Amino acid sequence: MTHDPTPSRPPLYSQIDVSHEAYHRPAGRPRGDGGDQTQLLRELVAAQDRQNELLEELIGQLHASQRQRANELGQWKQANPQLARRCRRAAQALGKVQTEFLDNITQEISANFDTLVEGDFMLNEFIDRYGPRLAHLNGLLQVLSQLSSTPNPTNTPNTP
Repeated sequence: MTHDPTPSRPPLYSQIDVSHEAYHRPAGRPRGDGGDQTQLLRELVAAQDRQNELLEELIGQLHASQRQRANELGQWKQANPQLARRCRRAAQALGKVQTEFLDNITQEISANFDTLVEGDFMLNEFIDRYGPRLAHLNGLLQVLSQLSSTPNPTNTPNTP
């Protein structure tokens, strides 16, 4: 026995018959006022309205999740103010390291452009050499930045 938790909701997906036979009148029958096309357009509008409702629900859920995460981060920062300040200083220092690292990468690309374009081996070597370090550096910087004591502008109340 199956139980439908939301019996009053319309189905997520609907079917609209747009075949030639469904919307063309048999020979000998008067054309009328285009009621078939009007009905098809009404069905399309109803399906679009349902899609809009689903998108609004999805956006609401995403916003709720983001608000919850921001609240949790805010609580953590309040509970650990010294660690949050140290995370901010570390993020600033690591940002300088990242800038220097990116400068080195761009110099290497400029110096070896022709070799990187012509040979897959050299391009793969370059990516293997710099890719993982850059990805890990970016991940660390992101975590430290999120845990830093800088307030999130989306959580501050609007002032007139």
